[in-house]
Amino acid sequence: MPAIVGPISINSVGGGVVNFGDSFYLSPKSSGKTNAGSGALNTGNWIITNNGLSSTNPFDPDVADQNITANA
Repeated sequence: MPAIVGPISINSVGGGVVNFGDSFYLSPKSSGKTNAGSGALNTGNWIITNNGLSSTNPFDPDVADQNITANA
């Protein structure tokens, strides 16, 4: 169903998708990878994390994890 969009002003887009009206397929245009140890990405007001030993192995044998080629 078509959308009627009035006047709009977008000053900045720092990632994500801006879409107006119909869309059949939306895909990401960037990808990233994060390696973090046990309890490293916890969020909250009172976090107590007890880790005896934490080890993160960032070795990745893949050449590419998520290929982004179309509509570049």
